[in-house]
Amino acid sequence: MSDPVDERLVDTLRSARNVVALTGAGVSAESGIATFRDDETGLWSRFSIEEFGSPEGFARQPGRVWEWYVERRDAMLRARPNPAHLALARLERHVASLTVITQNIDGLHQRAGSTRVLELHGSIRTVRCGAADHGPFAWPEGRALAHCPVCGAPLRPNVVWFGERLDSGRIQAADRAAQECDVLLAIGTSGLVAPAATFPMTARAHGARLVDINPVATPLSRHARHVLRGPAGELLPPVVAAAWPD
Repeated sequence: MSDPVDERLVDTLRSARNVVALTGAGVSAESGIATFRDDETGLWSRFSIEEFGSPEGFARQPGRVWEWYVERRDAMLRARPNPAHLALARLERHVASLTVITQNIDGLHQRAGSTRVLELHGSIRTVRCGAADHGPFAWPEGRALAHCPVCGAPLRPNVVWFGERLDSGRIQAADRAAQECDVLLAIGTSGLVAPAATFPMTARAHGARLVDINPVATPLSRHARHVLRGPAGELLPPVVAAAWPD
């Protein structure tokens, strides 16, 4: 028998108008996508950040870095949205506004049906020029390193690498959404990586209720009105279904 649904959380969602879902690598991991930062299994525990996750590494070996990201993209395209992604898409249909702020680059939220997604770290689905501010462009066909149609420089994945700044427009939009929401769901995120880590406290400072959905305690847990411990794909769908049993 499944655990009973937290009725207080159900009531919180039913009464919400503006909801923000802040999602991290834990959500994508439930779809089988390897995380980048996990100490033991993350990609950066097995591959060099300097070689595969920096502009300098790309400048030294653009072909090698491109091949590495082609493999990452292939894995992400093979993955499927899990029940947590689908529950957020379902939640969007029942509240006045739902903004997904994600640290993930795989596009699974959009594939699940979410329509307002702010991708803080970029998207593996598109590319941009490796030398200038050209793009983004659709991912080119084939697996070989492609070149910018504007200037001929090597193309790179449209993701944020170490040492690069996040898109200021997306950060401002995410901060505005956090200020205006009345519920913020922190799902599968450690709450340690800035600037994403600041959004829950911004929401709380403006009167929002925080919901922490993670397998383990996070720095956000002690500030949350509701805490669910376990995989989001198991915990979130029954809450949304209980709030709107359509």
